[in-house]
Amino acid sequence: MIMSEFDEIRKRKLEQLRRLQSAQGQQSPGEDNLAQQIAQLESMVKPAFTREALERYGTIKTAFPEKAVQVLVVLAQFIQSGKVKHVDDDLLKKLLTQLTPKKRETQIRGI
Repeated sequence: MIMSEFDEIRKRKLEQLRRLQSAQGQQSPGEDNLAQQIAQLESMVKPAFTREALERYGTIKTAFPEKAVQVLVVLAQFIQSGKVKHVDDDLLKKLLTQLTPKKRETQIRGI
């Protein structure tokens, strides 16, 4: 009796694992496509970076991946339109400040 309960639990766990793996398998092609698009953008934009800008981009990519993708998209548009030929650290800083939403200042007042 104990073995049959154990077998049932094991079967349920295996079924859950299979469902989880199949769900992950369905999401994988979309994620692969996105990663490929990001790699294409990087290959187009990175040659325009100066050394300092490339270091800053690497730091941003590690800490804030979504922000790094936003930066890549904007810079790719600038490079394709011919507005920018080289991306230096100052330009990257300006772009980051424009992409970052302004923080609200909190004021504490005494009653």
